[in-house]
Amino acid sequence: MKKQYSAQFKAQIVQEMLKEEKSFSQLASEHGVSTKQMGRWKTIALEGLPRLFEPTDQKVQQDYEQKIETLYAEIGRLTTELTWLKKKIWSSPWVTLNGWLWWNAAPVSYRYKPRQSYWA
Repeated sequence: MKKQYSAQFKAQIVQEMLKEEKSFSQLASEHGVSTKQMGRWKTIALEGLPRLFEPTDQKVQQDYEQKIETLYAEIGRLTTELTWLKKKIWSSPWVTLNGWLWWNAAPVSYRYKPRQSYWA
């Protein structure tokens, strides 16, 4: 069964490892954590450390750009679906909706022609 450790506990262990006052095995026996797990926590902490020093504007900008990209993809998908539905529905004079058959009152473009008089 895996133990769940709090983030604060993990940070405390990583701090002690970085101080290098005690060996990995000493820390592991003191806290009841395997040395492999402690090594993973140290790797995660060291890989994430540079992100703490990045300007927050870059993080916000990256999140914003990712959100915009996701929304444009959604717009494209919905536009494609709408176009397909329009072609499917408006191409037939009859539409089935909730099990009922309806006459499709799709607008038909007629070219206006003035009435011809009999005497012209």
